[in-house]
Amino acid sequence: MKRILIFSLLFIISLVLVTCAEQSQHLSQNTSTSNPQSPLTIWWTKGFYPEEDEALQTVIKAWEQQAGLKAKLTLFSDDENLKQTLNALETENFPDIVYNRRLEFAVNPKAAWEGKVAEVSDIIKPIKTLYTPSAIQSVYLYNQKSKKFSYYGVPLQQQTLHLHYWRDLLEEAGFQDSDIPKDWNNFWAFWQEVQSQLRKQGKSDIYGIGLTFSSESNDTFYEFEQTLAASGIQLMNQQGELLVNNPEVRQGILDSLIWYTQFYKQGYAAPDSIDWLPEDNNINFLNRRLVMTLNPTLSIPASQKTDPDVYAQQIATIELPNKPNGEPMPNFVSIKQVITFKNSPHPQQAKSFLSFLAKPEILLNYLKGSAGRYFPVMPQLLSDPFWNNTNDPHLKVAAEQFRFVAPLSSILFAPYSQIFAENVWGKAIEQVIVEGLSPEAATEMAIAEIQTIFAEWKAQE
Repeated sequence: MKRILIFSLLFIISLVLVTCAEQSQHLSQNTSTSNPQSPLTIWWTKGFYPEEDEALQTVIKAWEQQAGLKAKLTLFSDDENLKQTLNALETENFPDIVYNRRLEFAVNPKAAWEGKVAEVSDIIKPIKTLYTPSAIQSVYLYNQKSKKFSYYGVPLQQQTLHLHYWRDLLEEAGFQDSDIPKDWNNFWAFWQEVQSQLRKQGKSDIYGIGLTFSSESNDTFYEFEQTLAASGIQLMNQQGELLVNNPEVRQGILDSLIWYTQFYKQGYAAPDSIDWLPEDNNINFLNRRLVMTLNPTLSIPASQKTDPDVYAQQIATIELPNKPNGEPMPNFVSIKQVITFKNSPHPQQAKSFLSFLAKPEILLNYLKGSAGRYFPVMPQLLSDPFWNNTNDPHLKVAAEQFRFVAPLSSILFAPYSQIFAENVWGKAIEQVIVEGLSPEAATEMAIAEIQTIFAEWKAQE
């Protein structure tokens, strides 16, 4: 009997020791991830050129000095950054801060809906009036957990489509700046004629129209949305109701798809543009394979600032042509934003960094340090001489564009962001060009996918 009691006592003691050890190990693991002494983890998309990364590092160092804290910066490619961020959302093993160029449509609306992004109303509300309406709208998102709208993210910078062309190639084709038409249809026909004239001179590997046709590039979405706008096609009304069953809207999508893909089919676009990633139109333009291209930032001219002749004389930037009906074309903006997560390792430090980043003087220095690739989301910053340099041919045009902007539908309607994330337009374009589907069939497939996206979103309400 005594032996049984001894064994029982030993078993109980060993069980207690094991349990305490497990609890100690679990507590140690939790402490290591939320240790206030460990550095703030920042995941950021690597810049297109060194100045962008240097500008960010300057901001981080300034915050470290002010806050008396440390930060660990990891720079990823945009694709790897997005992959890591989506994996963090799935595993709930979060960093503290994330910036990705696709955050605004591929991550934040859905993650905020699911209650995984940290609310930052205490940062945004005191400075709300400093932002453009589009910037504020882009981070004012619905949380299905709390059943209310709030602010989830800090607007960082904004972009819109810019048109660039090689002035010397235009002259070689026998034209000058003043020959470029201002209306939509004649504008595009003009660049077809420029290519034809250059081909007569033996330039067989040069293309007049630098549109993107790939489902792997965000540029395709921006460009096709602009194409829809040229015809006055809107997929949603002001109440957020989907209009794709409207015969006029369906026909407008079909007509836009036919119009867009014709340039590729007729040989006025580079054959490899069906496979382009976001940076490939930049590369092909700078390699002088394209006479004209569209780009949603000023990264093309900004990359040439070290060569004043190329920057100021050879590369030209112009505004978008007017709609076919003669009305001005809207300049659609998208807003790049920074977020932290509800369960980030250092929630207070993360908010401290975001508050610091949101200071107008910090944002201004960051954007200027990034060579002006993006534009400010605070209108007061546009009064800085940097953005009003009349001797800068690119910033001058872009500054005028940003005075007359409209938000992309993905900012106004959260489900629309999924159309962007899935690049529905890019897939439809590829189906016509690569798979040989008729534009009618590709249009129907795109509409069906859009309806599915909205139905799934509504089912979660």
